[in-house]
Amino acid sequence: MGAGKMGSFFIDLLSFDHEVAVYEKDAKRLRFTYNCQRFTSLEEIRGFEPQLVINAVTVKYTLPAFEEVLPALPQDCIISDIASVKTNLKEFYEQAGHPFVSTHPMFGPTFANLNQLSEENAIIISEGDYMGRIFFKDLYQKLGLNIYEYTFEEHDKTVAYSLSIPFVSTFVFAAVMHHQDAPGTTFKRHMKIAKGVLSEDNYLLQEVLFNPYTHDQVSQIRDELKELLAIIDNKDAEGMKGYLAKIRKNVFE
Repeated sequence: MGAGKMGSFFIDLLSFDHEVAVYEKDAKRLRFTYNCQRFTSLEEIRGFEPQLVINAVTVKYTLPAFEEVLPALPQDCIISDIASVKTNLKEFYEQAGHPFVSTHPMFGPTFANLNQLSEENAIIISEGDYMGRIFFKDLYQKLGLNIYEYTFEEHDKTVAYSLSIPFVSTFVFAAVMHHQDAPGTTFKRHMKIAKGVLSEDNYLLQEVLFNPYTHDQVSQIRDELKELLAIIDNKDAEGMKGYLAKIRKNVFE
C-alpha cells in the first residue's frame, strides 16, 4: 500500500521473486512503478487475494489505510507495516483479526544509498507472526542489513534515542542559523542534514518528538547545553578540555 519512496523501493525489491501489486489512490504515482500490478480499488485487491500486505503509506495514514483495506483481505493474509513510529499499532494489531508483522527499516531514500545498505539497520518487532518475521528477516539479510529484534516498547525507546536527539539537534541548528555567502565544509554538511530532516513529513517529525520516551532524551540536550554554556562564559580552558575528552570518548569508543 502506497507508491511513495519506500513503497516503490519494496515494489522493486520484491517484484522479481514474488507476484506483487501496489494499491495507490494517487494514480499519478503509479507511473513510476513497474513489474507489478497497479490497483486503485478495493475490488482489485479482493481479486488478487494477497498473502502479505506491506503498509508503506505515510505515518499519519498508517492506521486509516489498514482499516480501509482489511475488508478486502483474505482472513489468513499477514498484515505488516514499516513505520518508524509505532504509536497505537500494537493495540490495532491485537484486535485486527489477522496475523501481523511489524518492522522498521532504519534508513530512507533521503540519506541512504539503497544499493549499499550493509551499514544500515532494521528492527523486526518480536511480537509478530513467526512466518512474517522470517520473511522480513530473510529479505533484510539479503540486503545486508544489520537486524535487531525488539518488542514494541523496546522499539519506541530506541527510536526516542536514535531519532529524537538528531532531530532536535537539527531543529536547534536550523532555528539559529543564517545563510552564509561562503559557508565552510562543516556548515554545509549540517545544512545538508537539516534539509533532509526538514523534508520529512510534519506528522512523522511530530510523532517522533511526541514519543513518551523523547522527553528525557531532549532534557539531556538541555543539560549538556547548560554545562557547555557555563564553560564558555567562564572561559574555562580546563573545563573545556575535560568536556571535549568526555564527548570524544562517547564518539570514538
